[in-house]
Amino acid sequence: MKSALYEAGNHDELLLSMTVDQAGVSGGRLKIADPHGTSLFDSAFDGGDASAALEAMFTWLREHGFLSGLAAAGHRLVQGGPRHKDPQRITPEFLSEMEQLVPLDPDHMPAAIRGIKFIAGKFPGLPQVACFDTAFHSSLPRVARMYALPRRFYDEDIQRYGFHGLSYEYVMSELHALEGELANGRVIIAHLGSGASMAAVKEGKSIDTSMGFTPLEGLVMATRSGDVDPGVLLYLFGHKKMSAKEMNALVNKESGLLGVSGTSGDMKVLLDNIHQDARAGDALDLFCYRAKKYIGAYAAVLGGLDVLVFAGGIGEHAPVVRHRICDGLDFLGIHLDVPCNEADAALISASESRVRVRVIKTNEDLMIVRHVLSALGWTNA
Repeated sequence: MKSALYEAGNHDELLLSMTVDQAGVSGGRLKIADPHGTSLFDSAFDGGDASAALEAMFTWLREHGFLSGLAAAGHRLVQGGPRHKDPQRITPEFLSEMEQLVPLDPDHMPAAIRGIKFIAGKFPGLPQVACFDTAFHSSLPRVARMYALPRRFYDEDIQRYGFHGLSYEYVMSELHALEGELANGRVIIAHLGSGASMAAVKEGKSIDTSMGFTPLEGLVMATRSGDVDPGVLLYLFGHKKMSAKEMNALVNKESGLLGVSGTSGDMKVLLDNIHQDARAGDALDLFCYRAKKYIGAYAAVLGGLDVLVFAGGIGEHAPVVRHRICDGLDFLGIHLDVPCNEADAALISASESRVRVRVIKTNEDLMIVRHVLSALGWTNA
């Protein structure tokens, strides 16, 4: 669980960042840092559920005087369903509607709803705003949204929604500031972190994205499989007698980088071990191969490419990964400046590169702050 406290004035100033490791598990740990990353609090807390984590966090905030001016709370909701395309103030009726979407995302939605209810209980009059991770992809054309299943399922909202929308939205706002009109051209954004996805953006709108009905589809991730033949799951179900619960754990928690390497889903750990561990090398190779394949596909969908952006923890901090993904894509006009790439520079394309290649640090928290201000009609919305 990640949270941040902002002074939402003229500069949207970050005051605190807060993380809970193993939220909902006995032995959780609360970490609070200042805007420079200096630790202000790092301690275990008692309790075996997410409410205990929130209780510990708000207790510290109250004891240190951070709650007296609390004006609003914004929440990242992974799933907005087919109807919700804009940030929305949370009401009891809205919350009931969100509970109906839990089957679309049973891994994230229940915890988000519990957090909303917890804050409503603590601060009954506090405005709360829902920000949807699917909203950025509401512009997907029908052909990119549909699965080749019987039409009745599409009519029942079984379709490709896409995720990481808050990150893509922030990256595009930064790209407009950096590149001006070029940001309205043909753009591919690779959000590479423990959860990884890619988006094809044309004229500022998402026209395709790698994640689909759930965040499972698409790229290789830390513990998620990404694309896999549905027949594999049918085989596991029919011949290996795996239950739905076991298969859910398999593709969400036991696959991806972790599954291929057999040791870790952390890219940094794998990069440290690739020379002595062949399976770590396999995991890296598969991660980069799948990303490269999607870049080629999305360049075709876009009709060419003007800008490639790397974002997310891996995209921002792993030069080896960026190099391997871009290697061999010179036919698309992609050429990296090796020293700039190694230095994690903001612009890593060579002078002769027809495609601008950038590294942009994403900031979903700040995007939520902006949406909260806008939804509530406050200053600098």
